[in-house]
Amino acid sequence: MMRADPQGGIEAIVLFCHGARRASWREPFDALRAELAQAAPSLDVRLAFLELMEPGLPSVIDQLAAAGRRRLSIVPVFLAPGSHTREDLPRLVGEARERWPELQIETRDSLTENAAMRAAIIRWILQP
Repeated sequence: MMRADPQGGIEAIVLFCHGARRASWREPFDALRAELAQAAPSLDVRLAFLELMEPGLPSVIDQLAAAGRRRLSIVPVFLAPGSHTREDLPRLVGEARERWPELQIETRDSLTENAAMRAAIIRWILQP
């Protein structure tokens, strides 16, 4: 499991999102990125999109590697696992590892694969 502190060794977090045609769709993800960056100021926090929006994941990984980052974590901001997290993400990460063999890239589960996230969702649903 990734620790969001300097001792954990992770230097960057990439929030990996699907993307959409409507520009306003990304606003919650921009807010999430900003709040995460504020909560963990030692981390380089970026957004990357699978399609329809920029920047794409390969571009963000290339930027981080070129900036000297050596350990990054990709967090898919997808509600549940599917072809994007089980096929597209591993393919994109594999291609990045070929381009940047010294770069350590870990990937996280989709949101509902995590017990703490499921519990948070349940608490939110049950709020009065």
